[in-house]
Amino acid sequence: MNLYKSKQWKRKRQTVLRRDEYRCRECRRYGKTTDGTTVHHVNQLKDRPELCLTTANLISLCNKCHEMMHDRLTDTLTDLGKQWVERVKQWVE
Repeated sequence: MNLYKSKQWKRKRQTVLRRDEYRCRECRRYGKTTDGTTVHHVNQLKDRPELCLTTANLISLCNKCHEMMHDRLTDTLTDLGKQWVERVKQWVE
């Protein structure tokens, strides 16, 4: 089953957006208030599938910041994405 169509994901997504006050967490670091519309898996699903619904592994991002987290050509995290992995490590380990 596709995770993103499941009831569990839809509930979790709303929980994370609400927790982050519907604001992009990356933009907030720089004092900006940008709408968070995407819920991002900090540790990628392909690497850590067991964290797929773990709130501590999920952050709200705007589309621009979400695109900066991934290298879409290589399907890997960018340096910024890796920084977020380090930030949440203490909560997901």
